[in-house]
Amino acid sequence: MKRYLALDTATEACSVALWLDGAMREKYAVVGREHTQRLLPMLHELLAEAGTGLRQLDALVCCVGPGSFAGLRIGVGLAKGLALSLDRPVVPVSSLALIAQQALDARAEDQVVAAIDARMSEIYAGAYARGPGGAARALQPDRVCAPAAVAVAVQPPYVGAGTGWGRYAEALSAAAGAPPAALLPEALPHAADAFRLAREALEHGAGIGAEELAPVYLRDRVALTLAEQAEKRRTS
Repeated sequence: MKRYLALDTATEACSVALWLDGAMREKYAVVGREHTQRLLPMLHELLAEAGTGLRQLDALVCCVGPGSFAGLRIGVGLAKGLALSLDRPVVPVSSLALIAQQALDARAEDQVVAAIDARMSEIYAGAYARGPGGAARALQPDRVCAPAAVAVAVQPPYVGAGTGWGRYAEALSAAAGAPPAALLPEALPHAADAFRLAREALEHGAGIGAEELAPVYLRDRVALTLAEQAEKRRTS
């Protein structure tokens, strides 16, 4: 029996999921900034309900971002610690790919523009298409940019998913060249969707070592100076 654990703390959502030889369980909650208080209790509860332990895991899957700096450090830090102590491989996945996977599973359209509100008048954005086995496949690298500056490699009809669409739908539609066929503006990453994305790597033992696991911030700085904030407001 194969046992995999997936973690996600990239946004205001927090989730852990277990794959037990085809059967999947997940704990999910929107926790704001309380990932530190909620993640470990959710993990222990999930393991107890499944009747398994950390030592029985074969590999881990971890959402590495982009997203909240603090949230990512918590989730990636836990995954890194577990992988190191258990001597297990980790498969990193994108938070935008998780949102895209959710949209592809919910809709018939084969392409998704996933966007997370990155604050400071910017978004994290990625373009994805339905790939082999229904897994979300990146059409271009994830990026951070102003909503009006997003350039996505999709053709209508596509789905717009994520909190970036909840805040910047008009600008994103214009930048994409056409409005989405459907909107999922409240979509947040779910750890359970990581197993579809990581399936091939898990089956072939293609994960990375704990020492290689790192958050993908895309943005190098947490905040702008007051002068930079004023300039961004003036030009946006």
